[in-house]
Amino acid sequence: MGNGVYTSQHEDFRSMCREFLAREAVPYHDAWEKEGIISREFWRKAGKTGLLGMGVPEEYGGGGEPDFRYHAVLAEELVRAQVTAPGLIAHNDVVASYLATRTTPEQAERWLPGLCSGELVAAIAMSEPDAGSNVADIRTTAVRDGDSYVLKGQKTFITNGENSDVVLVAAKTAPERGAQGISLLVVERGTEGFTRGRRLEKLGWQASDTCELFFDECRVPVDNLVGRENAGMAYMMAGLPRERLSIATVAVAAAERMLADALEYARQRQAFGQAIGSFQHNRFKLATMDTQVTIARVFLDHCMGELNAGKLTLVDAAKAKWWTTELQVEVAHHCLQLFGGYGYLKESRISKEWANSRVQTIYGGTTEIMKEMIGRSLGL
Repeated sequence: MGNGVYTSQHEDFRSMCREFLAREAVPYHDAWEKEGIISREFWRKAGKTGLLGMGVPEEYGGGGEPDFRYHAVLAEELVRAQVTAPGLIAHNDVVASYLATRTTPEQAERWLPGLCSGELVAAIAMSEPDAGSNVADIRTTAVRDGDSYVLKGQKTFITNGENSDVVLVAAKTAPERGAQGISLLVVERGTEGFTRGRRLEKLGWQASDTCELFFDECRVPVDNLVGRENAGMAYMMAGLPRERLSIATVAVAAAERMLADALEYARQRQAFGQAIGSFQHNRFKLATMDTQVTIARVFLDHCMGELNAGKLTLVDAAKAKWWTTELQVEVAHHCLQLFGGYGYLKESRISKEWANSRVQTIYGGTTEIMKEMIGRSLGL
């Protein structure tokens, strides 16, 4: 992984990420998967190493580096090391990104240093039992009462839901206005009326703590409103290209990794007196995947450049998100088949990649929603 869009500085950062993950994550990852959660010590060590809040201004303890390519390098190295990625991406590319650009100086001073040091873990809470990809359908409400909002509702499928100390919650402050009546509130650990449900067991990403969140007459200070009241949908729309590009980055990195492993196996594994990669069917499958993955990488690199220039559109991000994640699932399917019985073993790398890949076409907006957005942009 890594190519011509990266400079020597990015490659130096890659080496640091690789060494850190080999030392502080890989030896403990099996235990994290069994426990269903990444240790808090890892978060603190990641913060100390400079892997958290890379885009946050230096005055708040961040890296002060807006270049998305550093985030992409970290995502690629997480995939390479097969270390659970969604939690770090939600923390860095979603919540820290929102709070670095939408908060007041007082709010920034309150939350950003902790997010950068790993003392605070962040989550974003949009999805609900009856509202997934369409955020406009959320039912959680926040009613102003003096110097507080009274928050009522339920969120589900929340990455970092158990570990989180600050949760960026989407709620309707003006329900009669529909999507234009959504606000973003930060709910902090220990707030009365805020509780967490059971840890959800998932098909993949076993070390990613995911749970339901409940808000029962939860009083959130008005000072925890992020940005302007009722501007939440606009903020989310502005943040979605980056979030979806982060998911696409994981997809391409995973597809590249799976293909590399499959190629190595196809050269070594013998059947009927020859390497299995020499059979025309397998050779054509690998040639097809190699072509598709190369094209995906080219478009991803283009989109990274557009994001860095402030020009990545919702539509292009949707194209990148659905195409690369569907490709990831397809590559996982064909590579597991190539590995045969060994690929079906739970301990095999490809079986884990196969399980982890499936959610990529679901979270961050399903493939169907991405295609709907693209279709509407065509005037259909």
